[in-house]
Amino acid sequence: MHHSNYLYPPTPVNPAAASPSPAGALTLAQEKQVAAAAALRWVRDGMLLGLGTGSTSAQFIIQLGAAVQNGLKVQGTATSLASEALARQLGIPLVEPRRGLRFDLAVDGADELDGQLRLIKGGGGALLREKVLETASDYLVVIGDSSKLVPVLGRFPLPLEVVPFALPWVLDAVEALGGAPVVRMAQPGAAEHYFSDQKNLLVDCHFGQILEPERLAAQLKTIPGIVEHGLFLGLAKAAIVVRDGAALVLRPGETARPATEFAELP
Repeated sequence: MHHSNYLYPPTPVNPAAASPSPAGALTLAQEKQVAAAAALRWVRDGMLLGLGTGSTSAQFIIQLGAAVQNGLKVQGTATSLASEALARQLGIPLVEPRRGLRFDLAVDGADELDGQLRLIKGGGGALLREKVLETASDYLVVIGDSSKLVPVLGRFPLPLEVVPFALPWVLDAVEALGGAPVVRMAQPGAAEHYFSDQKNLLVDCHFGQILEPERLAAQLKTIPGIVEHGLFLGLAKAAIVVRDGAALVLRPGETARPATEFAELP
C-alpha cells in the first residue's frame, strides 16, 4: 500500500538489548507495534474508523497518523479523551457523534480475549465509549500482545462503570454474584477515586474465572447503577495477536492463521 513505508519495523535493531527474553524475542511493547501494523494493512481510503483506547490502541493511532501524513484519507471517532487528543495531535480528522453514524472498522485492544473472541475490556477505564462505538461498527478488530489470549476469562478483574450515587448497592449486588468488587483509585495507594470520562466510578470485580460470560453479562445488566460492564460478547469479528514475533489472525472458534494470508479484512 502507498503508506507501507510508514509502518514500524517489525523488530528493533537489537531486540536482545530491549528485552530480558531470549535474543530475537519481542518485548510486549514491540508485539503491540506488530499487531497494530497488521491491522493498519486492512485500512482503506475513505474508511470511517473507531479508534480504541489503551497502550495497544495508541500504537495503532500513532501508525495511522503516520499513514495519514503520507496521504491516507480516513476519518475517525475516538473512544476516550486521551485517544482523541492523540489523534488530533497526529492530524487524523475526527468526526463528532451523530445520528446514523456507522463505522467501517473499529480497532481496539483488550485486557483478555478467549478462543470465541469474547473480551474483557475496561482496564483503561474507557469501556462505555468503547462499547458504544464498537456496537456502532460494522467490523471490530482486536489487537493484542501474546499475553492477552486466555483459555478462560476472569483472571483480569472485570471492570464496571458505576454511577457514584449507586455505588454501595452495586458493590452489594456484585459481591452476591461472587465478584469481590474493588473501587478503582486514581493511583495505587491514592485516596481519590478514579473517574471515567463521564465522571463515573470504576469498580474492578475479581471473579477469578468467568465460566459463563453471557450469563454474567445478563445478570450485571439487571443491577441499577451499573452504566456498563467490561464483557464484550459477540462484538469482535477478528483479533490479531502476536506469537513468536509474528502477527496471527484469530476468528471466533477457528484456528489461528498468519496475518500475511489476509490482504483484506478476514
